[in-house]
Amino acid sequence: MPTVVVADDNIIVRRGIAALLRDEGEAEVVATVGSLPELLAAVQEHRPEAVVTDVRMPPTGTDEGIRAAEELAVSHPEIAVIVLSQYADPTFLRRLVAGGTARRGYLLKDNVATPGELTRAVTQAAAGGSFIDPFVVETLVSAPPAATGPAMSSLTDREREVLAELASGRSNAAIATKLFVGERAVEKHVNGIFTKLGLYEAPDVNRRVLAVLTYLSGSTQPG
Repeated sequence: MPTVVVADDNIIVRRGIAALLRDEGEAEVVATVGSLPELLAAVQEHRPEAVVTDVRMPPTGTDEGIRAAEELAVSHPEIAVIVLSQYADPTFLRRLVAGGTARRGYLLKDNVATPGELTRAVTQAAAGGSFIDPFVVETLVSAPPAATGPAMSSLTDREREVLAELASGRSNAAIATKLFVGERAVEKHVNGIFTKLGLYEAPDVNRRVLAVLTYLSGSTQPG
């Protein structure tokens, strides 16, 4: 059961998040705070396994949740950071996983109340994985092709379908079942997607998540 610090400038929201995690019995909330300085201080005091933070908090109300993730990636890389946001923001997503997708999560606030969703994000990230809100993935991969740049425009319709499924966290076998094709065909499409987007094997990189972020930004990611 991971220990968690919850950060949100709205006291009702942060208490609600803490209560939700406690009620689902999959995490131990060790502190709740309302600003970036308080969050960093709580991390120093409690050394949690995960942080659940709003993307905008005092002192500036702009990008404190992302700044927390960036600072903790240097000072405490073992701590997972799950960022809560009102919107699927491409800039925030890219910054969140700039140093690797391990122990990183991005969840829309509207979906926090969905049973098990926040707990799943926390447990996956705390275990060294990553979690991107399925609704965010669906929104990003359904953007008009004209806005995605030459790399994404080179994908076939089938590769786009596969991209939507793999970015949602489905295995190749699950994608094959949903699309009524063979698993080997899915593997071929996945490899084609990674090649066209310039996503090559590297330590601490979840290429399935980066594929969505590449789609989102309209640019390739160095391998």
